[in-house]
Amino acid sequence: KEGLTPSDIEVASRLRRVDKPVLFVINKVDGEKQEAGIGEFYALGVDELYTVSAEHGRGVGELMDEVLPLLPPAQPVEEDREEVRLAIVGRPNVGKSSLVNRLLGYERVVANPQAGTTRDSVDTPFIYNQKRYVLIDTAGIRRKGKVSRALEKYSVIQALKAMDRAHVVLAVIDAEEGVTDQDLTVAGYAYEKGRALILLVNKWDLLAKDNSTMGKFLEKLRLDFKFLPHAPVIFVSALTGQRVAKIMATVEEVAAEYNKRVPTPALNRMLMEAVKSHQPPLYQGRRLKFFYITQTAVRPPSFVIFANRAEGVHFSYERYLVNKLRESFGFTGAPLRLTFKDREQQKG
Repeated sequence: KEGLTPSDIEVASRLRRVDKPVLFVINKVDGEKQEAGIGEFYALGVDELYTVSAEHGRGVGELMDEVLPLLPPAQPVEEDREEVRLAIVGRPNVGKSSLVNRLLGYERVVANPQAGTTRDSVDTPFIYNQKRYVLIDTAGIRRKGKVSRALEKYSVIQALKAMDRAHVVLAVIDAEEGVTDQDLTVAGYAYEKGRALILLVNKWDLLAKDNSTMGKFLEKLRLDFKFLPHAPVIFVSALTGQRVAKIMATVEEVAAEYNKRVPTPALNRMLMEAVKSHQPPLYQGRRLKFFYITQTAVRPPSFVIFANRAEGVHFSYERYLVNKLRESFGFTGAPLRLTFKDREQQKG
């Protein structure tokens, strides 16, 4: 709108001496009228000008098509095996930001009773018990039907990205409202991504309680989250600080289980005892046989069992073996990945 100025000419002159790719971009070109008036900028002596409207997004895609090939290739980032990343997720207004502030001991993020105050994920490194952690606070995940504004869609994406980067997920539930479909969806995301999970029931101080309140709540919660029988549950209050100190001790325990490796001989003893206690079913008239088991990865703990007919293992027997793994080796809070392969595949 201002046209070519002496400052523009001076900047262009300096950029000619730069040994890097330079793109000359004219902003605030909102339409054809402004486009027709850019001729004077060719006085800068450049071959090509890029016209955009940052406010309306006009021409930005074309500009980025030119920028991306000029960028250097991304360098792979080596994961710090000692560092544990935590993501705090949950529906809007369940008290995630207040919990972050309690855990860190200072007001790192705005805690506001209005739903949706936290719009982005914010990383905060800290030390607990001489171990390195990074806390990722995220915006709330809403039901898809209510995610109407672009900002809320962005918040959901950020929360999912946070779970992608996390090792341990703290899923926050509102004690007053109880478990909702959105809570189950949030925990389901974390489980599908293979993340260790801890369920935090916040605002526990606001409930009228008797001797059976916690037991009844826990019983219903376990029923609702039946796909997460391994997940620890902590009843907390971000407002009063009740049991907040227990969170990091549990995170430390769960992170260790998430990184646990079990020696192959111990795994195979467990497998032999499991098969002896409960024979595998028949498949197409033949008894399934398991030859041996080995651990292939951590974060999450992953195992392969070599069998004579891998495709014949029913999910109920797989669940039985997963339960036996937990009985023998723990893995508190960590999802387990168990796959079956034919023995011939292992040789190839």
